[in-house]
Amino acid sequence: MSNSPEYVPPTVWHWNKENGGRFANINRPIAGATHDKDLPVGRHPLQLYSLATPNGVKVTVMLEELLALGRSGAEYDAWLIKIGDGDQFGSGFVAVNPNSKIPALMDRSGPKPIRVFESGSILQYLAEKFGSFLPTEPSARAECLSWLFWQMGSAPYLGGGFGHFYAYAPTKIEYAIDRFTMEVKRQLDVLDKQLANNEYIAGSEYTIADMAIWPWYGGLVKGWLYGGAEFLAVQDYTHVQRWADAIGERPAVKRGRMVNRVFGDLSSQLHERHDAADFDTQTQDKLTPQS
Repeated sequence: MSNSPEYVPPTVWHWNKENGGRFANINRPIAGATHDKDLPVGRHPLQLYSLATPNGVKVTVMLEELLALGRSGAEYDAWLIKIGDGDQFGSGFVAVNPNSKIPALMDRSGPKPIRVFESGSILQYLAEKFGSFLPTEPSARAECLSWLFWQMGSAPYLGGGFGHFYAYAPTKIEYAIDRFTMEVKRQLDVLDKQLANNEYIAGSEYTIADMAIWPWYGGLVKGWLYGGAEFLAVQDYTHVQRWADAIGERPAVKRGRMVNRVFGDLSSQLHERHDAADFDTQTQDKLTPQS
């Protein structure tokens, strides 16, 4: 145990220093724009402003799945928002999402542009707009939306809780790591039990619930998040592993995971997406020897 003196919170908290750790430079206790910067607008009906974090991947997977179904109205431009550089605090982005978080979507297909923010809201909006990946039968719809919002409520314990204190915090705090590890393992057990009797999260159909949960919990059990796979003994969650592998093999998921990606192997990165042919160009660029 630490021998450092116990922290006693002040009567009133004041922001007078960065909190340390990764991403400290973008954390602040106030909202709003820090600088003027317009957002680019492409030629497609849907304009996405994002980064390939788990929340961003949800939406690019959804869009690629819609296009795979032949929904031409789902064509989109995906613009890169570099959160480490503070792009999300530009005036244009704040106008689309006052919460300054990716992803953010502008639907320009109608007479008046519609802004949609929060990843779960974007998934539901697109599912309803295109009549896909969200059941219409009341019981099945309720099950799907329940799991969608399960993810929205649960993932902060995984990312902001476990991920932060295990991987990003400037000091290792045993209590915090133990607290959030216990919760993440409980969540994985919830999913494992659900998937023991269901092909997909909400039943026999692939839905926006899978698209929401897979980038977080599928990524976790495949070892892509926080370097914590061994620590969490993710191999024990065999049904989650089976589901994660099946989702990960879908061509639209592979494409969606590439979009707005700026980390990992270069062949997995497509910084911006403006046309389906961009994926072919990206692959060709990686196969062409550089002079």
